[in-house]
Amino acid sequence: MAENHPVGFQWVVEARERGAKIIHVDPRFNRTSAMADIWVPLRAGSDIVFLGGLISYVLSHNREFREYVVAYTNASTLLRDDFRDTEDLDGLFSGWDAEKKTYDPESWLYRGAPAHDNGSPGQGKRGKAPATTKAGHSPAGGGHGKDRGGEAADVGKFESDPTLQNPRCVFQVLKRHFARYTPEMVERVCGIPKQVFFKTAETFASASGPEKTGAICYAVGWTQHSNGVQIIRAASILQLLLGNIGRPGGGILALRGHASIQGSTDIPTLYDIMPGYLPMPFFEADSSKLETYIKKHSSRTGLWANFDKYMVSLLKAWYGEAATAENDFGFDWLPRVTGDHSHFGYWYDMLDGKVEGLFVMGQNPAVGAPNGRLQRSALAKLKWLVVRDMVEIETASFWYDSPEVERGELSPDTLATEVFLFPAAGTAEKEGTFTNTQRMLQYRNQAIEPPGDARSETWFMYHLGRRLKEKAKRDPRARHAGLNALTWDYPVRGRHAEPEVERVLQEINGWTVADGKQVPGFKALKNDGSTASGCWIYSGVFPSPGENKANSREPKGYLGHGWGFAWPNDCRIIYNRSSARPDGKPWSEKKKLVWWDEQGRQWTGLDTPDFEKTTAPDVKANLEGGHGVEALGGAKPFILHPDGVGWLYVPSGLKDGPLPTHYEPLESLFANVLYSQETDPAAQKKERRENSYAHSPDDPQFPYILTTYRLTEHHTAGGMTRTLSHLAELQPELFVEVSPELAADAELEHGGWATIMTPRAIIEARVLVTRRMHSLWVEGRRVHQVGLPYHWGYRGLVQGDVVNDLLAISEEPNVRIFESKALSCTIRKSDVWPGV
Repeated sequence: MAENHPVGFQWVVEARERGAKIIHVDPRFNRTSAMADIWVPLRAGSDIVFLGGLISYVLSHNREFREYVVAYTNASTLLRDDFRDTEDLDGLFSGWDAEKKTYDPESWLYRGAPAHDNGSPGQGKRGKAPATTKAGHSPAGGGHGKDRGGEAADVGKFESDPTLQNPRCVFQVLKRHFARYTPEMVERVCGIPKQVFFKTAETFASASGPEKTGAICYAVGWTQHSNGVQIIRAASILQLLLGNIGRPGGGILALRGHASIQGSTDIPTLYDIMPGYLPMPFFEADSSKLETYIKKHSSRTGLWANFDKYMVSLLKAWYGEAATAENDFGFDWLPRVTGDHSHFGYWYDMLDGKVEGLFVMGQNPAVGAPNGRLQRSALAKLKWLVVRDMVEIETASFWYDSPEVERGELSPDTLATEVFLFPAAGTAEKEGTFTNTQRMLQYRNQAIEPPGDARSETWFMYHLGRRLKEKAKRDPRARHAGLNALTWDYPVRGRHAEPEVERVLQEINGWTVADGKQVPGFKALKNDGSTASGCWIYSGVFPSPGENKANSREPKGYLGHGWGFAWPNDCRIIYNRSSARPDGKPWSEKKKLVWWDEQGRQWTGLDTPDFEKTTAPDVKANLEGGHGVEALGGAKPFILHPDGVGWLYVPSGLKDGPLPTHYEPLESLFANVLYSQETDPAAQKKERRENSYAHSPDDPQFPYILTTYRLTEHHTAGGMTRTLSHLAELQPELFVEVSPELAADAELEHGGWATIMTPRAIIEARVLVTRRMHSLWVEGRRVHQVGLPYHWGYRGLVQGDVVNDLLAISEEPNVRIFESKALSCTIRKSDVWPGV
């Protein structure tokens, strides 16, 4: 966090000065480790064993916040008798289909929930798995937002045991599941000495109860794994057990590498979700009517009971007057997901000649993505390529300046790809919002006009859309009906006809169709076409003309209300109803956040209540017969879940199991000592000739662990930083970090050159021999880890080999992220220095 998020880390430093304990878990000793009270080095890729060990420590030592757990989680819920855990099936959950390599999640449901009559395996019906189950699991796509848990969990009909003693309750299943994740197992698999683990476990477990909380901050070191979603799930289980969700000083913070990565998932650049985490319709499952789609993706209770309001309002924002009840508000005009349309899915299609053209905006896949060699080769199969950037990045120059051209694999004389390079405006040269890691929209105003032909993304997309619409008008074919219906009437200003970005934000906020008035928030949205909103979770950011809350700059209180706008409803700590006891009183004076005002008969406090404001704590839940958030009653804080509680166990919505389980990385030096199932069974290696893997476990050709990371001085693929003289001077050269033990083992010299190789590529880098890179004892033997920053490429003021060429393309089963933090490699002293 100090290395890559230094501005945010100032608050960690301030907390430490006030007595907070800082624990840093990382294979490398870096700036954050130097500021921490405890540094925990671990083998890259063993995170779930470590987190599972912490969970097991909490459960075996009775350190859970019992009152919170009983009231606010599904710990008491009973599971079906046919559910089988990985402890029963040696690394698999019940419902695994080995032929299709997917799970049927039927047996994961709560006891009492009705069986799905969908022909899924194990139901005695047709014996054939559907393209998409009611739980939303589809072989075609990722996992963003396709399951609300409504029909899947059928929360109105389930059994529970508030004493947490029934062997089929979630709490007892959880204890059995993590029982083998002992301190000895952590030491054996992760390489963390037992004394370090005990100190860590006791320190973090102490951050619990009415008077204390603890937070977890993570970044792509947890995300970019073949089981990355389950790593983060393990963290959420730990935090729920300790009562650290929805309370000040608690939570799980995803540290974002860009100013608006959160914004790019809220209003997404992802293929399988629409704004506000509404799922894209799938070809086979969602090709029928809007009513069927809504029924599938909504729940009867909780916030997703209003799914129809969010969806219809979005369609009205997109298609305006053309969206009517008679034509399902234009639902048929939406494209359908027909396969793997993720980054890697279409890159493979590109390599196979199935894609003609590509727009690249705000990224640099030629050097910034896994297996760059494959990605550059795929670019050469295009007919045309459009790149928008502030400099000529490697993706724009691959056709005449790349390792493939240098090696003679590509020739500028024969390569048919036509490349268009458009100059882009920088941050200070445009206006608009960004949404940071705490869900806060902040408006930035334009400081200066962009130079020459440089233009903003808004300008480019608006005028591209305008030209496409003009062309579609001249073609009467039905295929253009959706494009012709699309509303695209933003006012423009200035000599370059720049769209007014505030009008876009007003559209996102939403309005009443009849009079054009802005809606005050998402609770005002309707399902009858009378309201429109471009993103329901952002509704309230621009509630009236001239009231751009994202541009507000008058902070009040310690949570900063009045500075920007946090979704939903300017709530700064999500699920904050759980910061109060079930009776509505704060857990303690020290940790109070929101509470029930008996005299005013409403929720009040230091934050906007993330709850129904007038629902008293003693209002009983009516999960079986009620509707919406009101059905949850007054003491169930997790309103996005249809049962209103935090999920220690996930009954539906994940493709690789309801509980986190340790699997080895797709490329590993070790066998899985917990189960015979080596890797996440639902993960995809995407293996082919151009994307080969080392043999696992323990390929003698690749005896070391490879992990990649970022530096403070450079930014991702380096396009924005390797062209700046002061940053280039601070980090002028690609280097590889190795421990003194590895240096001795591989005969490497500090300051010399090393060759690093994986089955995908070979690169060279300067050697940095340092104790920051820790060698560990794992499975009774010394294990060496190789660390490489990945910012260099073959353009800019400073250049270096492309580290991402070493990485494999793979897909985690839920969100299709790749594995970059734990692969295998070999390293040796270079025979000839580069350039000699």
